[in-house]
Amino acid sequence: MPQPDLVIFDCDGVLVDSEIIAARVEAELLTSAGFEITAEELAETYAGLTFKDIMLRVEEKSQIPFQASLIDRAEELVDRKLRADVRIIDGAREAVAAVTAPRAVCSNSRTERVEFMLEKVRLLPFFAGRIFSGLDIPSKKTKPAPDVFLHAAEKLGANPKNTFVIEDSVHGIAGARAAGMRVIGFTGAGHSYPGHADALTEAGAETVIRRWAELNSTIAALSEWSEDA
Repeated sequence: MPQPDLVIFDCDGVLVDSEIIAARVEAELLTSAGFEITAEELAETYAGLTFKDIMLRVEEKSQIPFQASLIDRAEELVDRKLRADVRIIDGAREAVAAVTAPRAVCSNSRTERVEFMLEKVRLLPFFAGRIFSGLDIPSKKTKPAPDVFLHAAEKLGANPKNTFVIEDSVHGIAGARAAGMRVIGFTGAGHSYPGHADALTEAGAETVIRRWAELNSTIAALSEWSEDA
């Protein structure tokens, strides 16, 4: 059976149910600063982006100027909530353990945040030394830029065309597709919304799964078929 060179997991909203926690904090901060938005609206529109990028997009859309200090405040509050409340997504540990190809994490969160979340849910040993943050790579370009995915593939000696990425956001899928990788969408986290799977498919996911139990059979099936075949 054909084997991927590498399987890349996003972290937030894929391995850990952190996206909705961050969205609640960030929506409250933006609302207090003059842009009214719910956590659900923020997650649906901006999941997968750094808070800095969310703030810049909201500023452009609303013409409301935000103070730069809001970024540090968001980081502090989100870290505090995640350390207390973050949980693994059901089935993630078993699914990750069953992947026989090399594994990595590519995230827009800081490396430190990814590591403490994965340590808290006992996933860190699966990815130690193979965690890549768009904030920490040489270009500093976060998703939807493809840079973090390409950086991981280069460091781990993987061919992007034979690399699978599991992503929960339109922005993450856009980055993985721009990197020339194959993408499986995931909708099993707490921030998922009606139409989520369709949005991921439209963004370029080859297929979408809702349960981790489907991962390995999906990778196996897609590995048998490629656009170059």
